[in-house]
Amino acid sequence: MSKENAIPIGKRGFPLPLGATVLPDGINFAIFSRHGHSVELIIEAFAEDTDAEQYTFSLMPGFNRTGDVWHILLPLYWKKIRYGYRIDGKSDPQERGTLFNNADILIDPYCRMLSPRKWGELSSCGKAPCCQIPLHSFDWKNDTPLKIPLSESIIYELHVRGFTQSETSGVRHPGTYRGIIEKIPYLKSLGITAVELLPVAEFDENDNYFSNPDTGEKLKNFWGYSSINFFSLKSGYAADTGNCIKEFKEMVLSLHQAGIEVILDIVFNHSGEGDYNGTTTSFRGIDNPIYYLLDPETKEYMNFSGCGNTMNCNHPVVRELIRSVLRYYVIEMHVDGFRFDLASILGRDTKGRVLPDPPMLEVIAEDPILRDTKIIAEAWDAAGLYQVGSFSTDKRWSEWNGKFRDDVRSFFAGFNNSVTNLATRIAGSSDLYHPSSRGPCNSINFITSHDGFTLYDLVSYEKKHNRLNGEENRDGENHNLSWNSGKEGQPATRKTENLRLRRIKSMALTLLLSQGVPMITAGDEFGRTQQGNNNTWCQDNETGWIDWSLASKNSGLLRFFKKCIELRKNYRVFRREHFFVVGADPEHAEITWQSLKPGQTDWSSSCHHLAFLLNGLNSHFFVMLNGHRTLSARFTLPSPPGKRKTAKWYEIINTSHASPKDFVSIQYAGALNAGDRIDVAAMTAVVLQTK
Repeated sequence: MSKENAIPIGKRGFPLPLGATVLPDGINFAIFSRHGHSVELIIEAFAEDTDAEQYTFSLMPGFNRTGDVWHILLPLYWKKIRYGYRIDGKSDPQERGTLFNNADILIDPYCRMLSPRKWGELSSCGKAPCCQIPLHSFDWKNDTPLKIPLSESIIYELHVRGFTQSETSGVRHPGTYRGIIEKIPYLKSLGITAVELLPVAEFDENDNYFSNPDTGEKLKNFWGYSSINFFSLKSGYAADTGNCIKEFKEMVLSLHQAGIEVILDIVFNHSGEGDYNGTTTSFRGIDNPIYYLLDPETKEYMNFSGCGNTMNCNHPVVRELIRSVLRYYVIEMHVDGFRFDLASILGRDTKGRVLPDPPMLEVIAEDPILRDTKIIAEAWDAAGLYQVGSFSTDKRWSEWNGKFRDDVRSFFAGFNNSVTNLATRIAGSSDLYHPSSRGPCNSINFITSHDGFTLYDLVSYEKKHNRLNGEENRDGENHNLSWNSGKEGQPATRKTENLRLRRIKSMALTLLLSQGVPMITAGDEFGRTQQGNNNTWCQDNETGWIDWSLASKNSGLLRFFKKCIELRKNYRVFRREHFFVVGADPEHAEITWQSLKPGQTDWSSSCHHLAFLLNGLNSHFFVMLNGHRTLSARFTLPSPPGKRKTAKWYEIINTSHASPKDFVSIQYAGALNAGDRIDVAAMTAVVLQTK
């Protein structure tokens, strides 16, 4: 309970920095609003053993305003406060796009922490002061950025809550930052080098309008791609919500000590305020036409995000906000990189048009504080703009390679017209990332991500099964490039399940031995399923959570992933920083393609098999891939490159074999000679190595 008090008088204050800043003589508050006519700062102050006392400070335009920034300096009377803003002005959504309502108590965009609440508790943001000023110290123990080169990186995408929320995880603090700390020994044993966390900025998980059609239970916004404040961490992901910043830092430090980087999936393309029917919590009530893209004629939200609104990312005010957020996470939170959701929106101008040289992209790439960070673009948006390969010519920008995903899926689903594209992807996608300015490491290779089928579901379902999302199966991607291996879903015969397992291993092998940076989705390494749901954004339950019992049940698959990761790490030929040299004589070629016989290729639309020889200098590899659904393919083995033509080949991997015979050490592998013929089963990958 709070009570309204007489209004003390503050000092004029300073326009910069924006946000709430603790100074020796008080707290300085500064907020941008160009079109606002009046600004009130609402303070809820807490003294020991008393109810909150509420104070209202009216900021005078002629005294507390510099340009478009309103500011005030208050004496530091209280140890703990919550604050927010009431901003009023001419509300004219049809003509000016402004939408002021002085009944709203708005979040400061530069606020570092919102009122902590447990997962599922109702939020008061927009209706009560909820901004806080975190005051704490943290011993980073001389932690410094790991700076793992992209060529050495293996990314593991996970959801903080979904990763350990299931009781099968066996952690003491399920669904939290601490839960991730408890799983570090597992992550190290897997061999990944970076975790990519789905959004950790504060959002309202209760803003979902849909319900489970069977039970009527209201669904949650589980994924969290609806930030209401970019700086503030999701307190519901902390075991102790009031110490979410400390817990997050402990997680980052612990991961760094284990040699694992932290990449944040960050959402600047839209906010959680939605369209005009959504809840106003911050940007809309502060200055709607500045923060959002509005149609020049109707002033309706331009919806390039598919979520009701689009941030005006190339307005100077918004650009500065984004840069400040990124710097904060690097400086204060020690994160190692960012994946930008629907990043093509970052390249649209203030009228929604695609810019040839977007200043926002240059700001991020050239910022001196961010120079050591990894920056990864999801190079498309919800309006059909697809920029994979053309997002930026700056080598700093890597991209989620959606074409790698599609081409690997197509080949191992037995589709036609897939061999040529697959070869290009395996070699690093030089058609997308021009060799003169970029390289294989600009390609983040993946087959699955949080958005879409899991790897097991990709080989088990041909259609999405999203009915429980409450949208009558209308949501989610329809173009999945999947094949169910002959039976939709579960249960299936042992023969079908064996084929599924073979396909999973063949795709995983292709991912981990291709040029570029591989990304694995958490749980794929032991065959997790979402029962055919390819859009689990609202499934805060066993469907969206990882079932860790599968790590034991499918231990052979987990072993296979670990061995493939180990192989990639041991041989640089799988993680080159430059594209293969084209036109070298066959004797010294870095990569040599063939179909069934050496020296012969088949790039026809009906071909379903491909092989390639990698010249690894000290050790060579010959990889055979058969993407036919039913027929085996007979390959003739080439001679090893160089002077060692009499060297033998050793079969170290065959995805049609059961574990542990699917991946054996070279000293236990069977020997083969050049000219030998080997039958590769349908949907199988086989790898040979020289000693």
